[in-house]
Amino acid sequence: MKRIIAAALLAVAAQAPLQAAEQAPGFYRATLGDFKVTALSDGVAQRDVTTILSDAETARKELRANHLHDTLPLSINVYLVDTGKQRVLVDTGAGELFGASSGHLLANLAAAGYKPEQIDAVLLTHIHGDHSGGLSIGGKRLFPNALVYVDRREVAHWMNQPAPKATVGPYADAGRINYLPESGEVLPGISARPVPGHTPGHTAYLVESKGHRMLFWGDTVHVAEVQLAHPAITIAYDSEQPQAAAERRKLFEEAAASGVLVASPHFSFPGMGHLRKDGDAFRWVPVAYNDQVTELAP
Repeated sequence: MKRIIAAALLAVAAQAPLQAAEQAPGFYRATLGDFKVTALSDGVAQRDVTTILSDAETARKELRANHLHDTLPLSINVYLVDTGKQRVLVDTGAGELFGASSGHLLANLAAAGYKPEQIDAVLLTHIHGDHSGGLSIGGKRLFPNALVYVDRREVAHWMNQPAPKATVGPYADAGRINYLPESGEVLPGISARPVPGHTPGHTAYLVESKGHRMLFWGDTVHVAEVQLAHPAITIAYDSEQPQAAAERRKLFEEAAASGVLVASPHFSFPGMGHLRKDGDAFRWVPVAYNDQVTELAP
């Protein structure tokens, strides 16, 4: 009997340990002056980027130089700005758009210690599904107390289509949509800046507190490994590609010169860092991971 038990124990020990197929909940916290900023992962979108970028040959060359394949898991990052008086989401991720690989915002929001009903405002950079898809499910508003701020040109352009009607529509029906000013302050410490080209009303948001600044630039850039080196390369999702390329170059130059911290929704999570100019190209300098909640550089 002892031999049988010993053999059974050895057999169990020889088996590989069971491991979860998914990563741990994705959130990363830091402070920006008096504000708290939390990056929240909504998941990823798997894309063969050589088929959607405007120069496949150059894209493939840059990807290989960065030890990457054509298909990338593009991060879908959402950002929560807690000013102490208001809790503001910048975009809401993709919701169910990409199946099981997206729609993790609510789980990661809970892991970070927040409830959906605590969100006071949602700032949409634009109404593409991977930025507004997490607003509603089945016609139900997931952030019932939030006002949604968005450029009026986005609403005019997209709201006659089924997907935006299903996600943004419930907030419009409830009178919870506020249009952005042409530029300037939207909420205390948060101002809007039009960055057209990707979509008609594509908008960046600048958050400022005690001299610390952070730029949430939406879909100014999708594939860091390609477009930082070649800002003129556009993506199929840009509605006006020459304008998108020009706006990207302008924003790159400004961000590199000013040193403003950048939050980028499709860079590898948490997508926070600085730009550094390198000749005619740019480099991404990510925020260094810290196991404590620390202040982001001004």
